[in-house]
Amino acid sequence: MAADVAGRPSLAATATSVPKAGCLAQRLRSTVAAMSNPAQPHPSAPSGPAPEPVVGTWRLVSYDVVVRATGERFPAMGERPVGYTIFSREGRVWFMLTGGGREYGDSDRQQAQLLETLIAYTGRYRIEGDEWVTAVDVAWNPAWVGTEQRRQFAIDGDTLQVLTPWRVMPNWADRGETRSIITFERVAGD
Repeated sequence: MAADVAGRPSLAATATSVPKAGCLAQRLRSTVAAMSNPAQPHPSAPSGPAPEPVVGTWRLVSYDVVVRATGERFPAMGERPVGYTIFSREGRVWFMLTGGGREYGDSDRQQAQLLETLIAYTGRYRIEGDEWVTAVDVAWNPAWVGTEQRRQFAIDGDTLQVLTPWRVMPNWADRGETRSIITFERVAGD
């Protein structure tokens, strides 16, 4: 089990719902456009500079998921996921995480599969001990907009280890409650 920066295990419980169907391309375009122009912060987001340790750009190294009911652990985003997260000094965070080996698809089913291997959101963040809390204002999953997403984290040199709370993730809702164990590497020069 992963531990917080003080070595204590702790998790908060949250749940999300599966987003309604719609035009994938349109949702992705609006998500990317809003993420590149974050002019409107979430109403409950704090203002002021963010703490230093997480500030910078982090490259996704691995994204594993543990199923609560069975203990099964699997690489939900594939063996070589691709993505980045950026924490700004001003207190905004961006996530764009995708599964490895994604290919373009024309059919509704192929496009839905692409959405299952994408996690993208942004918002103002704050640090509370060994957790960061993101007040989400734009997300690939509309159910997350207006929510606070908590993530337990630890930094060891240039490695950022993240542990999500137990929740039903829309990308693999059929597995029930899961939590993600995500590893990032600091991008040189940031």
